[in-house]
Amino acid sequence: MDLVLPLIILVARIVETTMETIRLVYITKGHKYLASGIGTLKIGVWIVSTGLVLTNLDNIPGILAYMLGYGIGTLLGMTIESWIGLGTAVIRIFCTEEPEPLISRMGKMGFGTTRINGSGQFVPAVAVLISIVPRTELKRLLEMLKREYPEVHFTIEEVSTMSERDIYFGGRTNRSIRGFLGCG
Repeated sequence: MDLVLPLIILVARIVETTMETIRLVYITKGHKYLASGIGTLKIGVWIVSTGLVLTNLDNIPGILAYMLGYGIGTLLGMTIESWIGLGTAVIRIFCTEEPEPLISRMGKMGFGTTRINGSGQFVPAVAVLISIVPRTELKRLLEMLKREYPEVHFTIEEVSTMSERDIYFGGRTNRSIRGFLGCG
């Protein structure tokens, strides 16, 4: 049995679906020119992979390779997107203990923090710490929280739009091509 055609279809479909997944991320983050460029390349690969399947409908391994390539490409695209870490996230940290040591620790790591005091149903006092964090830095913050402050609870949300001001991230801004690609 000739496996060259199914292998070509599989690889093309993995590449095409990976590009589509990454393109969607760039669209949601507002990088329209990069998304457009990726989409242009992606559609070329799609035409090849889909054309190979449609002109060889009697090749069951080719059809299965097309389907499998979609699944693998989706997983690969999501993995690459998490490595790129484009954008920012809001983390809310709920402290029932004195939050000043955590605020200080986060400040030393370069994260600004806003504190809101409140009370809860089961605790008389709670501090909610809010921080806007680049996604590339989120893992480092979460590792510190889990290691040094395991008693806190937190939630994380993706930020789709935010005003660009130097106050965020300790004055760090990255307007280079690396920042545009999500690598900076």
